[in-house]
Amino acid sequence: DVGCRHLCRSGLSGPRWQQLTSRPLSVSAGRRGPEAPPARADAIFKVTMVPGDGVGPELMTAVKDVFRAADVPVEFEEFHLSEVQHMASEEKLEEVLTSMKTNKVAMKGKIHTPMEFKGELASFEMKLRRKLDLFANVVHVNSLPGYSTRHNNLDLVIIREQTEGEYSALEHESVPGVIECLKIITRVKSRRIAKFAFDYATKKGRSKVTAVHKANIMKLADGLFLQSCAEVAQLYPKIKYENIIIDNCCMQLVQNPYQFDVLVMPNLYGNIIDNLAAGLVGGAGVVPGESYSAEYAVFETGARHPFAQAVGRNIANPTAMLLSAANMLRHLNLEYHSQMVSDAVRRVIKQGKVRTGDLGGYASSDEFTRAVIANLSV
Repeated sequence: DVGCRHLCRSGLSGPRWQQLTSRPLSVSAGRRGPEAPPARADAIFKVTMVPGDGVGPELMTAVKDVFRAADVPVEFEEFHLSEVQHMASEEKLEEVLTSMKTNKVAMKGKIHTPMEFKGELASFEMKLRRKLDLFANVVHVNSLPGYSTRHNNLDLVIIREQTEGEYSALEHESVPGVIECLKIITRVKSRRIAKFAFDYATKKGRSKVTAVHKANIMKLADGLFLQSCAEVAQLYPKIKYENIIIDNCCMQLVQNPYQFDVLVMPNLYGNIIDNLAAGLVGGAGVVPGESYSAEYAVFETGARHPFAQAVGRNIANPTAMLLSAANMLRHLNLEYHSQMVSDAVRRVIKQGKVRTGDLGGYASSDEFTRAVIANLSV
């Protein structure tokens, strides 16, 4: 019961679970009475941080500044892993993996994958997911109160399998001028992601799961994914189950996204839908995301975009990364701090006085971060 076990336990076990349950209530709830003991060293949660490329490091700075101001009991172990900045090696990857396996929780920026082929097909981003078995990517697309778009009051969840499918780095040149690219779909992983989606819908009180596919053309591969979803759906009679072809899904999302609740899909379709859906509520800068295995959780932006053209210009929107950070705090059962950070971000956007360029404003990243800090109810 991978999906439910992970969602219910929040990925914490053994010493970390004892550490959590032994923490004084006053720290996690943010209430310090006269008899409350001071915060102890074991009340600090260690979290792996990989800033990534593009504006990732700038967004992580915003997270660290907000956490410091909110007195969040989290300590980051920071690692710089980048293929385009020549800071990527198998040794560096092992360092990051060791930290993630110890801490169980990480925050990550987008690790940019160069398009040029340099002898190895699998990117470091892909290696990271495979070695941690981060099979489920979850993107909650939620309208931001106070920021008006064509479709307001949106609330849908995209769940994507991200360890197989077209993103398997299995390509070869069979004869000169002919490339074969293998798409791998397995029953085990298809059932696993379907179960994760239905477990998520059950836990979050959602009413419908929609499987997205192209089984009309890829009858065997997507046919297997669709069959697996239908089999798992029978185990959850209280949740409505539907399926939709990927091209129609894109059109329906643009025309009437309100018909969707939880969508589950293979890797490539999920990557496309994540970005399309982010555009419905304000773009790559506002939608948080997270990836799960049975043991680990990695928090990142929902639309994976390095935004390289904005590097050093102080114009990137920290909203998505800050909301991801708030979700991470909730995952660690730091509900009080999570609510404080997410409320502050939403308050700044709702007030409308301090907005970055992507939301039609003129504020810099630093100004937005300072506004969030000013709105923290510490």
